[in-house]
Amino acid sequence: MDISGRHEEAGEYLMVAAAVHATVDSTRIRRVEGMGFATSRARPTLDATLALAAEAVDRLPTPPEGPVVAEDGEFYEEPAEIVSLEFEPAFKYIESIAERETVQAAHHAAYAARELLL
Repeated sequence: MDISGRHEEAGEYLMVAAAVHATVDSTRIRRVEGMGFATSRARPTLDATLALAAEAVDRLPTPPEGPVVAEDGEFYEEPAEIVSLEFEPAFKYIESIAERETVQAAHHAAYAARELLL
């Protein structure tokens, strides 16, 4: 998952979260099962970004069987144990090439969706 738009523009915020449910092996995405999106105009705090990310994950067409994965900076470098309290079945930071590729796909999706909303 990835969030785009955590910066102020013209006195406002528009954050867009994208969650990508993908089947992966250790080095690549095998199949994209679906995507979920959520938006918020809240100031980007840890609580606001966690809630937004959880909403995007909840909007996936099918719930993920594996963990929700993000870059460590996405949640202000909070420990994965703290972030995991918001997600089911689990949460972790990127550990493999395929996870990085999936987060990159989510990044492109979040950015593109945000650009459409501006």
